[in-house]
Amino acid sequence: IVIGSKTRYVSEADALKYVAGYCVINDVSEREYQVDRGGSQWDKGKGCDTFGPIGPWIVTKDEIADIQNLGMWLDVNGKRMQTGNTRTMVFSCAQIIAHVSQYMTLMPGDVIATGSPGALVSSANRPLVAGDMIECEIEGIGVLRNAVVDEPA
Repeated sequence: IVIGSKTRYVSEADALKYVAGYCVINDVSEREYQVDRGGSQWDKGKGCDTFGPIGPWIVTKDEIADIQNLGMWLDVNGKRMQTGNTRTMVFSCAQIIAHVSQYMTLMPGDVIATGSPGALVSSANRPLVAGDMIECEIEGIGVLRNAVVDEPA
């Protein structure tokens, strides 16, 4: 969700009025950090350098008829690893915006990553390695492609 105007203390009914548009985010997770190193998963496993690429562009809200009914896919090297639909989100986009706006002011350009519905790509799958190609797609928004690369020393 990309915020379009200052958003504070909004109701769920009005929340989507504050949206500029939508984009795809590859919500990268480092499972070994999350599972084996103890403590909160959100700070360690989500915030590494290069995690969370966003794109491939912003689709304005008027281009999406129903944000809560879009197909979603994630492929690794052309193999489908995750399939879902925004209708199965735990919280709708409107609920998320309304909730967050009760605790912080959202400003134009702020991005909210909503997470992914459905089965996650888990650590039971082989770890990603340099050269792997990750493709995340949301129907009507686009395909975000990212190659896994070794970080230079």
